[in-house]
Amino acid sequence: MTTNALKSFAKINLALHVTGKLTNLHKIESIVKFIDLYDTISINEINKHKHKISFIGNFSKKIKKKDNTVNKLFEILEKKKFLNNKKFQVRIKKNIPLESGLGGGSMNAATILNFLIKKKFIKINQKKILQITKLIGSDVILGINPKSAILSSNSKIKKFLKTPNFNILLVRPNFGCSTKKIYSGVKRFSKPKFNNPKKNMMNLNSLLKYGNDLEKVAFSKYPKLKILKSFLENLNKPLFVRMTGSGSVMVAYYQKKQDCELAKVRFKRKFKNYWCNTSKTI
Repeated sequence: MTTNALKSFAKINLALHVTGKLTNLHKIESIVKFIDLYDTISINEINKHKHKISFIGNFSKKIKKKDNTVNKLFEILEKKKFLNNKKFQVRIKKNIPLESGLGGGSMNAATILNFLIKKKFIKINQKKILQITKLIGSDVILGINPKSAILSSNSKIKKFLKTPNFNILLVRPNFGCSTKKIYSGVKRFSKPKFNNPKKNMMNLNSLLKYGNDLEKVAFSKYPKLKILKSFLENLNKPLFVRMTGSGSVMVAYYQKKQDCELAKVRFKRKFKNYWCNTSKTI
């Protein structure tokens, strides 16, 4: 049977504001872009009684065999009887670090769901797609159509095709951040700024005015992150430095690729045991 190769791109939050709290989840607004760092997924239909899901790669060791986003996706699809008894073999090579704020697991689920819809293995409308993604994770819906987007505080998403791009240096200390732990530390909320999303909000001048509300909590729980940001801000004159999501990855933004690559060399001299990678927004 044909094996399909998919790219599951990481996403970054150029800005993130926590604007309130619902019963179980926080309300957020965010400016999101996808980057040229991705997990690779091979998927094919199999003549078996169960789905076969496996993970390989540098960041696969800590993934729980049953409690992960891909397993959750297939469990939901089975429960709702969308697959019509079809079974799949899925093999994912993890290049995106876990607990990093890069949405690796969420985008894996979104990429597979998108594939199943496009190849007509399942037939569902937009409303049901939204219901399924919410059951897996609040950011999964962003990966169904991975384009630059602004998520408003009323949970509406506006996509933009052409927006400014950046060369970026991604760095992760030798620890991850628990999303639940970080959000639990949020005590104050921001006023919504993105309820009328416009393309110019993604321009550099606008981005400099925004921030990531979760940084304050992350820095109090993990002081090393504050030191890391300070070091990056003085590394080859980045446009700005900001944590993505709930961390622990910090992102330094550059206009020129050469400046970004040089920053990586200088960073590795200082922090030999930290993961770092250069990429670009897409």
